[in-house]
Amino acid sequence: MEGTPRLPERLLLSDLEVRVEVAPARSGIRLTVERDATVTARVPPAVDADALARVIDSRSQWLHEKLAARRDEIDARVVKRLVSGERFAYLGRGYRLRYADDGPEEIRLVAGRLRLRRDRQATAAELLVDWYVRGGRRWLPRRVEGWARVMSLPNPPLTVRPLGHRWGSCGSDGTVNIHWATMQLPVDLLDYVLVHELAHLSHRAHTLEFWRTVEKALPGAARRREQLRLAGAGLWFPEVP
Repeated sequence: MEGTPRLPERLLLSDLEVRVEVAPARSGIRLTVERDATVTARVPPAVDADALARVIDSRSQWLHEKLAARRDEIDARVVKRLVSGERFAYLGRGYRLRYADDGPEEIRLVAGRLRLRRDRQATAAELLVDWYVRGGRRWLPRRVEGWARVMSLPNPPLTVRPLGHRWGSCGSDGTVNIHWATMQLPVDLLDYVLVHELAHLSHRAHTLEFWRTVEKALPGAARRREQLRLAGAGLWFPEVP
C-alpha cells in the first residue's frame, strides 16, 4: 500500500501562502496567524495536501480577517533607538537606558536605570536580549511552579529563549518554553502566557476543555488574551543575529 504523499513545506492557495508543520502529536489541523502576518498549519502526519487545502479554504474569511489585524499591529509596532534615555520595559515597568564608561558588568539594572557599558554599544541589542533571557530564567521558575500548583500539575522543565512569533509553547516532552520578550509584559499578562502553556500539559489542542482549564485557573482569561494581543504591538523585538 502506498503511504500518504509528503506534504509540501509551503502551500499556496489563491492569495494565501501557508507554512506547513507536521506535528506527530496532533490529532487535527490547527491554523495560526503568526505575529509577523504569516499563516502556519500544524497538522498530523496522516493529513494529505487536498484535505489541508479544504480546511484552509473553509476558514479563508477568518484567515483574511486575522491577517488584516496582524498587519495593523505591525504598522503600529514601536521602533526603539539604542540611545541613552530610550525606555525599555521589564515586567510592565519602564527603565531608561544609560550608557556608562565603566562597570564590572556589560549591562545591569541600577537605581532604576538600565546601565550599559559604552564600549559595548555596538552590541547593545544582543546584550539587552541576553539581559531579558537571564531575567526570565531567574524570575519565571518560581512563578511557573506556583501556577502549576494552582492547576494541580507537576512542575515542568522551563526554557526562556527566542520563539519566533509565539509567546510560548509546550513541548511534547512536557517542557514549557517562554519567549524572552514576554519579560516586557505586565505580570498579569505574563501570567496568562504561563497558564496557557501549562494548560497544554493536560490538553494539547485548544479544545473547549482546554479553555475551561485556563479560565478556571485564571478567571477573566479571555480579557487578558485580548489585552495581550494589543500589548504585543508595543513590545521590543530587535533585529539581532
